Amino acid sequence: MRKRFKFVLGTLSMFLLATVLTACSSATSPYNSHKKLGPQINYTITGIDAGAGIMASTQKALSEYPLAQNKWQLQTSSTAAMTSTLGKAIKYKQPIVVTGWQPHWMFKKFPIKFLKDPKNVYGKSEQIHTIAREGLKKDNPGAYQLLKQFHWTPAQMSDVMLQTNDGVDPKKAADDFINKNPKLVAEWTKGVPKGNGKPIKLTYVAWDSEIASTNVMAELLNKMGYKATIQALEMQPMFASIATNAADASLAAWLPNTAGLYMKQYKGKIDDVTTNLNGAKVGLAVPKYMKNINSIDDLINK
Repeated sequence: MRKRFKFVLGTLSMFLLATVLTACSSATSPYNSHKKLGPQINYTITGIDAGAGIMASTQKALSEYPLAQNKWQLQTSSTAAMTSTLGKAIKYKQPIVVTGWQPHWMFKKFPIKFLKDPKNVYGKSEQIHTIAREGLKKDNPGAYQLLKQFHWTPAQMSDVMLQTNDGVDPKKAADDFINKNPKLVAEWTKGVPKGNGKPIKLTYVAWDSEIASTNVMAELLNKMGYKATIQALEMQPMFASIATNAADASLAAWLPNTAGLYMKQYKGKIDDVTTNLNGAKVGLAVPKYMKNINSIDDLINK
């Protein structure tokens, strides 16, 4: 009986070791352009938070292309988990498909590309809008004016994002950007009166892009004498906070697609102040070494 137990235990150990080695081998297998992509990544698209608009668009893409009928699935995670997985895949030149958006530091740090979207599921380029509660313009005209005059480029936003990704505190990264761009700050603050301690609350989705814009705006407001506070929320609660006057403003409304549903839901309860960034884009992305995967259609065909 004792010998039999040792035999079983030894066999089990060998099996577990073989499983681990197989998994490790699979984990470091580079992309093979001569094999179908689906089986190489278990037909999985690596996504982010379940409530993000890009996830809803990707679910639609699964149906439209049709990916779901060909075993493809969308894996929910978080922005941090997705970018970490992407970084590890690129390190070993593994195949991977992720939900991507720009501006984002990952497009500067990693060699990745958007896949063509011939069915236009993700729409054309998006804009990031600044939204405010109804009545903010009357109650706090100075802060409203600064919000309305704030506009920057994807490259400028990425400068702040790269710093925070490298471990710099978002508040310090925002302050550094403000100090290095006096002409731009002068444009944003032109004619804006001092705040004299007047409070203003900003809400945002905790994406790297919105962390950047919200911290820059909060620092600008504070330097102008306002008392700014910020709060991270999921997309729907963020819109609800503005519509119910629980918060004053947000610089995180991606339109017309990503946050379009919530903009329609709260129509008449939210002030669409301005566009703070043009040229935003969302879609599916892959590493550039996956040279034969250039369109969403290729996920099935190649």
